[in-house]
Amino acid sequence: MTPTEPSGGAGLLLRPAVPADVPAIAAVQVAARAAAAMPPGIHRPEEVRSYLAANFATAESWVAEAAGEVVGYARFTRTWLNDLYVDPAHQGAGVGGALLELVKARHPGGFSLWVFEQNAPARAFYAARGLVEREHTDGSDNEEREPDLRMEWPPGSVGGSA
Repeated sequence: MTPTEPSGGAGLLLRPAVPADVPAIAAVQVAARAAAAMPPGIHRPEEVRSYLAANFATAESWVAEAAGEVVGYARFTRTWLNDLYVDPAHQGAGVGGALLELVKARHPGGFSLWVFEQNAPARAFYAARGLVEREHTDGSDNEEREPDLRMEWPPGSVGGSA
């Protein structure tokens, strides 16, 4: 796993995360959730940081750096994209797309993710990159108790919406 600079990344570096990145990763998640079209986070920033630190080894994590600063990250397993967050100040600059392409490249067999139903920008982001909506729920199984949906990137998928 070596750092890579995505094409068109203009100074964006993708590299495997290390435990020392956890505070920056947690800060990105907290800021991105606060700015997103999704239910407010129910965990305090220190709880997010503790959770990410305690679960660091349970998933593969990569960070996106710009000018030496962590501006986004993806945390994923062989079958699930657990987290993909971009600092609000860097959204729309290709960070999320670069991270998603990295996850696709590392797991060409496909993967799934959960997104809140009300998060139309995230749903559009994923759909535009070839993920399809597979399952809708009433939210009774998530912490926020908000309707969500499972999206999937199938193998051999080529961009476009569902």
